[in-house]
Amino acid sequence: MGSARILAVDDERDTCEALAEMLTAWGHKVETAFDAHDALRKAGEFRPDVVLSDLAMPETDGLGLLRALRDELPDCPVVLLTGHGTITAAVEAIREGAYDFIVKPLDTARLKVCIDRALEKKETMREVQGLRRRLKQLGSSDFIGQSASMRKVFELIEKVAPSKASVAISGESGTGKEVVARSIHNLSQRRDKPFVAINCASIPATLIESEIFGHEKGAFTGADQRRPGVFELAHGGTLFLDELGEIPIELQAKLLRVLEESRLRRLGGKVELEVDVRVLCATNRDLKKEIEAKRFREDLYFRLNVFQIALPPLRERRDDVPILVQHFVEKFRGDSAKRVTGVHPDAMETLKNHEWPGNIRELRNAVERAVILCDGELIMREHLPPDMAGKSPERHTFRLPYGLSLDAVEREYILGSLQRNGNNKARTAEVLGVSEKTLYNKLNRYAAEARQQGGKEQGNTLSHGGPSLGSTPEIR
Repeated sequence: MGSARILAVDDERDTCEALAEMLTAWGHKVETAFDAHDALRKAGEFRPDVVLSDLAMPETDGLGLLRALRDELPDCPVVLLTGHGTITAAVEAIREGAYDFIVKPLDTARLKVCIDRALEKKETMREVQGLRRRLKQLGSSDFIGQSASMRKVFELIEKVAPSKASVAISGESGTGKEVVARSIHNLSQRRDKPFVAINCASIPATLIESEIFGHEKGAFTGADQRRPGVFELAHGGTLFLDELGEIPIELQAKLLRVLEESRLRRLGGKVELEVDVRVLCATNRDLKKEIEAKRFREDLYFRLNVFQIALPPLRERRDDVPILVQHFVEKFRGDSAKRVTGVHPDAMETLKNHEWPGNIRELRNAVERAVILCDGELIMREHLPPDMAGKSPERHTFRLPYGLSLDAVEREYILGSLQRNGNNKARTAEVLGVSEKTLYNKLNRYAAEARQQGGKEQGNTLSHGGPSLGSTPEIR
């Protein structure tokens, strides 16, 4: 990191001045204070980027100064310097919001790394504030990133949003494809009209035509009233078709006709209706391979793929992790009335090094969990999910009762796999070797069976700790 403003605080004048001399030699601008009262006054005038304070001082100690600075300079990292006899107090100070502590006599290399990390944290918080201003323009609350790949995504969104072009959004599950779609809508001239999103993988094959195009009363068994489809609901606005590749090949021609003519006919209907809809789509599938396999129409592909936006997985933009973490900390702190202000450096390193198979969705869940568990001001490693915090994950075993049906064994295996993959359905389907459509259908069937049994099987799960039938939501 470059030059910074540092306030050095120690009641031992010689020690404080020696520290200031070393910091100045490193290129920093330094102010000194010899008690907490003087430090607080100078902090208001000097506006330091980092405060280095001795913990054990007469009258008001470093912990008291930390609490006072929290009100005066809430975004300023405070590093405490402590003797061997006060390490316990220093650890408590960490929980109160100190950025870190260093044991005396000072290890200069350790001090330098600590200052650099503290400055990085301050810069991260500044970037989060700047990004929030931009997010208000994008109309999204969780779409954050400063990496080169994400800056490119933001630029593409801003360029394509004012146009009428169809946009194909690609990326792994949890990368924020629907968030991109909403951002495009919110920056377009259609922003005051409806935004309708539909996940094509979650709709049974027998109902998908009705969901998309609507149906008339009596069109099929159970159609006791007219129902508009998503095209009608999105009239004048934007329709987002997630998991587009799951639309059956026999319906793709009808979809193409609507896109080309802006007219549709409800299932069982005789009258053609005009619709004005901008269509955005997303898929996890390789549609070019689907075209080769005759499962997707090439003409529909080119009609929808006018403009492409590819979202990188989180593991390929690790520099964005601290910014995302801080954003979610502030979001969930407000939701839960917690006093958490940030993340300890060790915990942040753990988060940065995680592979994030569930991408931003998994990170969001991990931070929400940590905020709930944290009683202090900094999230520690022990607040992270067990597989991240270095704890041995639970062994997943199946103790099957004698006479259990093959269907029940399959159900338990699927629910257990879903839990082990952080509820990431795309990854679970990949692990199980089935399509997402198949997985969604099975989960919906399990939920329906649970409702029919009136929740009798709640809690009757096997020892792998998977969700019970009663807790399995229907996927819509």
